[in-house]
Amino acid sequence: MTIDKNARYRTSHEYARREGASIVTGISDHAQDSLGDIVFVELPAVGKVLKQGEAFGVVESVKAASDLYMPLSGTITEVNAALQGDPALINKDPYGAGWMIKFAPANAAEWDGLLDAAAYEKEAGKE
Repeated sequence: MTIDKNARYRTSHEYARREGASIVTGISDHAQDSLGDIVFVELPAVGKVLKQGEAFGVVESVKAASDLYMPLSGTITEVNAALQGDPALINKDPYGAGWMIKFAPANAAEWDGLLDAAAYEKEAGKE
């Protein structure tokens, strides 16, 4: 299991990584491995405003469909259009080419409520 040490995590396996003023989000390596081959992803429209914990999309694999949850409140600024043609990018490179959304955070204090890499590794190892 690969973990991005620069990211923070939700217990539902979404990561959040700061890139300048934006937050990049996707699912962890552990999550993509558990789901198996990803065949479809549904992402929100740019400009959509979501609260922390709200579903921002759906990822479907050969095994299951799972909701995706916002790690922080914010406004969607970009979606990874490449995933529409090749959702398997999430399996190949979840922290790089397989990112899902970028957003402008609305409440920076929510960052501190996310798991750091060490805490997420411990949490994910329980499954």
